[in-house]
Amino acid sequence: MTPTNQGSFRLLRLAGIELYVHWSWFLVAWYGISQRMGRYNSPLWNVLEYLALFGVVLMHEFGHALACRHVGGRAEQIVLWPLGGVAYVDPPQRPGATLWSIVAGPLVNVVLLPTFLAIAWLMDRCGLTPAALNLRGLVQAMIYINIGLLIFNLLPIYPLDGGQILRSLLWFVLGRAWSLMVVTVVGLLGVAGLVLLALLSQSLWLGVIAVFILMNCWRGLRQAVALARLARAPRRAGIACPQCGAAPPTGAIWICGHCRNPFDMFETQGVCPNCDAAFITTRCLDCGANAPIQAWTASPPSGQQ
Repeated sequence: MTPTNQGSFRLLRLAGIELYVHWSWFLVAWYGISQRMGRYNSPLWNVLEYLALFGVVLMHEFGHALACRHVGGRAEQIVLWPLGGVAYVDPPQRPGATLWSIVAGPLVNVVLLPTFLAIAWLMDRCGLTPAALNLRGLVQAMIYINIGLLIFNLLPIYPLDGGQILRSLLWFVLGRAWSLMVVTVVGLLGVAGLVLLALLSQSLWLGVIAVFILMNCWRGLRQAVALARLARAPRRAGIACPQCGAAPPTGAIWICGHCRNPFDMFETQGVCPNCDAAFITTRCLDCGANAPIQAWTASPPSGQQ
């Protein structure tokens, strides 16, 4: 349950990253702006406040994307939607690389918060506040928004940033599969707390967030189970990923992108036995890197380089 560019409008391309806005964002924007009427002297400032909110969200997501690229990962798309934004990042499958890709998002808010505090202090210090009450109110709103986003995102609930940071830290100790298993279980407990809070406060918004987290935790739990099975699978001798040196597992684990039939990529030399589709490159199930099968067979097994 995450947004994609389907049903989204492409805004622009910045630093090689495509920015999309989901159509539902406009409906929620209209509702959010109308609910805050009266806070400023003109409705224009309500619009500016909502745009500034998603400007902060956009900078947060760019933090994720640029950090992912910094560690050699892929980040080519950001989608804004009513629950915030999603940066589609694919960092190298290492705990340190994943940790930096996730931490960089909240760090943007850590930088923005003192910036807005300084602006508010200067306006008050220089006596500008009485003549610019709307602007001062907008700056104050940005302070609260950054504090709220920072606290909410750092909750240790998967798939929020805090849950993914916890997963990356546990990865150093427990490994890829079990770290994901632990944080998804913690996330499910967090969902229970959010549901209770939504009922007590009669908040539809908290209920929607709880459903979003629940669906992502369930998907993450299934992925953790699959990773655990992959870790136990026998490995093919004499072949290794040219990127990470891991030997590929044996068995029908790869899924054909055409007919969805599972098959063993190395047993059939990259050809699906069901539909005869040929694949030029093979994705390493350990690090996520793609490489031609010939590059795999030419690589020494892990530990022999």
